[in-house]
Amino acid sequence: MRLPMLPLVLFIALGAGACSRHPTAMPASPVPANAKAAAMHSASLLDEHSYAEPDTVRTTDLALDLAVDFDHRQLTGTATHTLQWLDLKATQLVLDSRDLTIDKIEGAVGKDQWTPLQYVVAAKDAILGSKLTIQAPQRNAKVRITYRTSPDASGLQWLEPAMTQGKQQPFMFSQSEAIHARSWVPLQDTPGVRFTYSAHVTAPKDAMVLMSADNDPTAARDGDYTFVMPQPIPSYLLAIAAGDLVFEPISPRSGVWAEPAMVHKAATEFADTDKMMQVAENLYGPYRWGRYDILVLPPSFPFGGMENPRLTFATPTVIVGDKSLVSLVAHELAHSWSGNLVTNASWKNIWLNEGFTTYVQARITEALYGDELAEMERQIDQEELAAEIKSGDIAPADQVLALPPLTGRDPDDALSDIAYTKGAWFLRFLEQRFGRATFDPFLRGWFDSHAFKSATTDDFVAYLHRQLLDKAPNTVSAAELDAWLHQPGIPAFAEHARSRNFGIVDAARIAWSAEAKLPPLSITAAWSTQEWTHFLDGMPQTLTQEQMASLDAAYHFTGSPNGELAQRWYPLAVRSGYHAADSAMAEFLQGVGRRKLIMPTYEALVKTPEGLQFAQDVFDKARAGYHPITTASVAAAIAKAQPSAKGATP
Repeated sequence: MRLPMLPLVLFIALGAGACSRHPTAMPASPVPANAKAAAMHSASLLDEHSYAEPDTVRTTDLALDLAVDFDHRQLTGTATHTLQWLDLKATQLVLDSRDLTIDKIEGAVGKDQWTPLQYVVAAKDAILGSKLTIQAPQRNAKVRITYRTSPDASGLQWLEPAMTQGKQQPFMFSQSEAIHARSWVPLQDTPGVRFTYSAHVTAPKDAMVLMSADNDPTAARDGDYTFVMPQPIPSYLLAIAAGDLVFEPISPRSGVWAEPAMVHKAATEFADTDKMMQVAENLYGPYRWGRYDILVLPPSFPFGGMENPRLTFATPTVIVGDKSLVSLVAHELAHSWSGNLVTNASWKNIWLNEGFTTYVQARITEALYGDELAEMERQIDQEELAAEIKSGDIAPADQVLALPPLTGRDPDDALSDIAYTKGAWFLRFLEQRFGRATFDPFLRGWFDSHAFKSATTDDFVAYLHRQLLDKAPNTVSAAELDAWLHQPGIPAFAEHARSRNFGIVDAARIAWSAEAKLPPLSITAAWSTQEWTHFLDGMPQTLTQEQMASLDAAYHFTGSPNGELAQRWYPLAVRSGYHAADSAMAEFLQGVGRRKLIMPTYEALVKTPEGLQFAQDVFDKARAGYHPITTASVAAAIAKAQPSAKGATP
């Protein structure tokens, strides 16, 4: 998932453990070093965000039979789990659920024979949802659950026709990461469990249904669809979408699904997808998922992209006509190795997914578009992380890669740029110390040796010692390794990215600030999105009305279709009191649901009473088109600002 540079997504305070079976503290008395290490490793394997007990019984295959009901905003049908009983004394199956209506549960007792099973749905926990405990005294090989989703399922978004580009048909899509799969399927919702799946889905005949599985580009739109995912995946990669979707190929093994008015534009923008696949394969081994297609979703999609295997979900905000933002495709494709192939065992190990993927993304970008573009993107990421750390947006305890258990915390709120940028920076550090001739085979070996498995930070550190550190003990010290994994901030010895092009941008900005002389067209005409981003990032917190108007007249930032520029220009306009941008700003906030792009503007607005009212008015109009994840983020920012805006004491 590509979700960098999002100031709102910060760690929240530790709360009480949500499940009594989870350990709450380490022993107070001294224990032998090997026992302490074993206890720490056991804690690293525990997924505090799931009620499931996969050490007792685990799902190996999931068969879904679902109907898409746009009128009632529901999925209805069955989920059949094929089970592997690891503890032969166990007699219950524990699953995760959230706001599901369970109609009945049955266990297989013979060929085509089913018997009712007793079950209990526990009270809902605000973060984890409801524990579903199924009594299975015969340890049935299969358990079938008949259920319905809630119209407000956190993992599904239902769009009215007016919210789509075509404005003729409704649209539905899922977002299962991190723990939202449980809101549309009762299952073991933990990245530590992988399963194959199949699905039979019915829908209105005018709706094309797609899943994170073997979508057939030539499939007829007839309202009756079947899917198979033969490779085992974790629950957060379970995905579904339905709407007015058509296909355009890019290569024999890749293409784009989108609404009719968007599909050709998207296919043109993403024309280099197969080249990206070839680069990644040369570096890290074969692509093991069959096809790689991209589904361009309506603008309400809350993220840049979601790496659902075989079918990346992507925001239309990266389609700007010049391929300047296609690193998002490189990122989601890279997840085919880091994340989808080798998965973090729990969300406290998220850097194993996102840090590795951000590193691989840069290698793909470098190979296709040159060292300079990759270096510009690294520098943007690193400078924004440094700004977040300096501002205090990320607490020191949350600036480590090897996070402690996230008990009592929502994993959606526990994701920051630390996982992405510091994680990639650490791998870049290792690459620089050992050299690419050594590091590239090392990383490929990690993917090969852990393929279709879930891993922890401890697993990676052990592999790092075996393959690199123990063979060259003077290359990286224990203190340096500790600084990256266990200490806050960025190590003082880390080598910072330095773009040559950004030096020109800095000089142009400084000259403008000092002499009010705009950079000449001969310089700016060739600037990429990354250079314009750096130009705006270096601006003072506020500018005069004259300065804002001058920039706007020259470069037309107000109303820009480029979300990367809009998310920087509009907060600057808010802070500078540049109301000429208000109308376009409101239109932008109402038309885009991607959190990364709109949250900086909302957060700037809520800092003054006038801006808070503006934010509330825009949100009232926009929220029907926002994904629940985005709605929660904006609502939280507005609610947090209310007391101070009213002059009250929190």
